[in-house]
Amino acid sequence: MVTRPLHDRRAVGAAASPAGDDPRAATPGGDRWWPALAGIAAGATTLGLAELLAAALSRTLGTSGTPSPLLAVGGAFVDRTPAWLKDWAVATFGTADKVALGVGMGLVLLLACAAVGVVAVRSRPTALGLYGLLGLVGVASVLSRPASGPLDAVPTVVGVLVGMWLLGRLLDRRAGAGAGVPGTSASRRALLRATGGLTVLGLLGVVAGQALGAAGRAAQQAARAVRLPTPVRTVTVPAAAGSDLAGHSAYLTPNEDFYRIDTALRVPRVDPSTWRLRVTGLVEREIEIGWEDLLAEPHVEALVTLTCVSNQVGGDLVGNARWQGWPVRELLARAGVLPEADMVLSRSVDGWTAGTPIEVLTDDRDALLAVAMNGEPLPAEHGFPVRMVVPGLYGYVSATKWVTELKVTRFDADEGYWTPRGWSARGPVKTASRIDTPRSDDRLPAADIVVGGVAWAQHRGVQAVEVQVDDGPWSRAELLAEPSVDAWRLWRWTWDDAAPGSHTLRVRATDGTGEVQTSQLAPPAPDGSSGWHTISVQVT
Repeated sequence: MVTRPLHDRRAVGAAASPAGDDPRAATPGGDRWWPALAGIAAGATTLGLAELLAAALSRTLGTSGTPSPLLAVGGAFVDRTPAWLKDWAVATFGTADKVALGVGMGLVLLLACAAVGVVAVRSRPTALGLYGLLGLVGVASVLSRPASGPLDAVPTVVGVLVGMWLLGRLLDRRAGAGAGVPGTSASRRALLRATGGLTVLGLLGVVAGQALGAAGRAAQQAARAVRLPTPVRTVTVPAAAGSDLAGHSAYLTPNEDFYRIDTALRVPRVDPSTWRLRVTGLVEREIEIGWEDLLAEPHVEALVTLTCVSNQVGGDLVGNARWQGWPVRELLARAGVLPEADMVLSRSVDGWTAGTPIEVLTDDRDALLAVAMNGEPLPAEHGFPVRMVVPGLYGYVSATKWVTELKVTRFDADEGYWTPRGWSARGPVKTASRIDTPRSDDRLPAADIVVGGVAWAQHRGVQAVEVQVDDGPWSRAELLAEPSVDAWRLWRWTWDDAAPGSHTLRVRATDGTGEVQTSQLAPPAPDGSSGWHTISVQVT
């Protein structure tokens, strides 16, 4: 028996498989990347098609929307977010929490689709089953959205079926391209271009679908055409309430700078001509009013500071504005609240709810159905056409944007959105104070240093603010004018002859009842953070 030399066998192998037909030579990165790319292309196509179909169906039906599959999944995730995770997200990303969620969702979907493509090489049925399971998650998320129905799931189902078919086609064509027939190098390159093209088209479809779904042209045009009624009671902000100290908060927070924390991944665009507000539940008579009805009522203005329960000590999730609207108590009185009621469950157009103690909506405070903010119609991000503004409560139990229903009920019968997720049911605002200037870690000259900040205790007012340097005595700060006990109060204090070195500054406030702000540190969950805002500075 003649044994062929090893180098001869290698030569025969090389002749049998020309380099031009070697899959690893044909595509950058080799065949190991191809299945993942095919899975990503199929996933992008699914998302793009589903988003376009959802937007088209929404516009065809002329409603506020067939839920976007992407936003539905994001909304379902937010709905199931525990208090500690929400607290971490807001503390870490602030008002960019929705952007962070979008990036995170994109990465998870990218990896999931790539994994399905890799699995498909070994077991096509398993991969298609996994793909279908991802589709079921999307369908379940869509159907979990408020006021959704079976028709709303059609875009997602169609997108998933097309994606499954496309994944199979891409893998079949790749198998054919690697079968050793002439010209397969060009075929593989064509397939690589095809997967890239499909991925780009899918992403463009997502962008186009989101744009179409958020267009809301009628609502935007109506917002620009709004003519606000003249309030029967106006408020003015005296110059003595504001400060010209650099870095000090403005007394009125500009609309564009006002914090925004809510669960809406896409801002609802509500046409005021179709907006309705219903009063239901434990009332003598149910009432429904429209936009023109609301504008015809006697409006008032009020200065009210709103605070997010997720605000950390010294944080900026707080803002003050001049609001205009109709007092909620007037509407509730017209409906006739039954004696056994102790809560109003307000509902947003996107299904979000807040449970508010009925006493704060029926006493003499300026709890409003607000239509304007700082003299302008509400921005869409802040609840246009109508939102609730309630002094003295954190926003999660009171500040319902895009409000469409007030259900008069009881705390033992209903819960707001965040209560079953671990947050307190009633949410009164805690007394708080903040140092605006100087900032922590600032380097300051050894001289008289002016320290400035804000303090708030909505519906109780602020009667004193004190500042402490290191472990020294507490010094009274100068309080600026207080036009309303429902709004924050600016303060400043002069640090005389600040000595060189590292120093720690603390601030505390006393509310209108004489209660001093607690030093006890507490996180935002479950009922708001507490503690003294503390900064460190270097005096040179």
